[in-house]
Amino acid sequence: MLRKVVLPLLPRVEQFELGVACEVFGLDRSDDGLPTYDFSLIAGSHEPVQTRFGYTIDVPYDLDRLDDADLILVPAGGTDVAARPGPASVCGTGPETADLEPLFVKLRAAAERGARVASMCSGAFVLGAAGLLDGRRCTTHWMHTAELAARFPRALVDPDVLYVDDDPVLTSAGTASGIDLCLHIVRSAQGSHVANTIARRMVVPPHRDGGQAQYVAMPLPECTSDALAPLIDWMTAHLDQELTVPALAARAHMSPRTFARHFTAETGTTPARWLRDQRVLVAQRLLENTDLPVDVVADRAGFGTAAVLRRHFLRLRHTTPQAYRRTFRAAESVPVA
Repeated sequence: MLRKVVLPLLPRVEQFELGVACEVFGLDRSDDGLPTYDFSLIAGSHEPVQTRFGYTIDVPYDLDRLDDADLILVPAGGTDVAARPGPASVCGTGPETADLEPLFVKLRAAAERGARVASMCSGAFVLGAAGLLDGRRCTTHWMHTAELAARFPRALVDPDVLYVDDDPVLTSAGTASGIDLCLHIVRSAQGSHVANTIARRMVVPPHRDGGQAQYVAMPLPECTSDALAPLIDWMTAHLDQELTVPALAARAHMSPRTFARHFTAETGTTPARWLRDQRVLVAQRLLENTDLPVDVVADRAGFGTAAVLRRHFLRLRHTTPQAYRRTFRAAESVPVA
């Protein structure tokens, strides 16, 4: 169930992540047959909610809105408000202390009753101060993971991923990964059709896996090389074929060693890993949107056999193709109106 979404805002809130949450959950897209959300912004403390760039957002201090929320999402910012007394932290200057215990109580109660409590970027520090990261995997912007781990030593901080879903607590890395987290929440609660349609309206990729490295910009990196860009387009269209490094190098008019070096420099990964990742994405889409048998999915994605697909799918998605399909087919059955 995902109907009521509440964002508690703290001083120094970051506008980008706040805007992402408003875009995903705050817009009425019922004209596309999508669900609408009971969406609201509240102040997380008695302090005025001033953005990092100085203007103030006028929202009520009404923590009772959190009592029956299905999702509580803490945007980036407010880190220094949640910090122990001392120098200002990663979000710039601001109050060194604040009475946030009423907010922390609400956040803990929400997690205990099974509501999802999530943070974007440095909002993870607020969840950490509330005690919600103890013993849990979590992440934040790569620039701040060391500080998060130092301040909350019981948290299991993963510095390399886009987002972590340690149900019911979710955290995302910096900036654009907040989009990935929000779409993941929608996808897991209401299915890929709803998430993909929102993504299409936002003109963003419909899905990036949470375990993807923060440094990777897209599942399909942009290639600027005149020699490799046409080849990568061709590879994308022929993933179901056997694509070896010698054959690809010959097509690029390079030696295999030169081709592998140029490919890694352009895409940030090896040809073999690029092919594996793209084929898993193809298999994922087929599992979500078709009833094709898994062996047919494996063949169309270029893995050849279901056993090979299963091995790579487990490694990248930490689940089997069959379990993945069951999860998202179950999510698709959730009413969207």
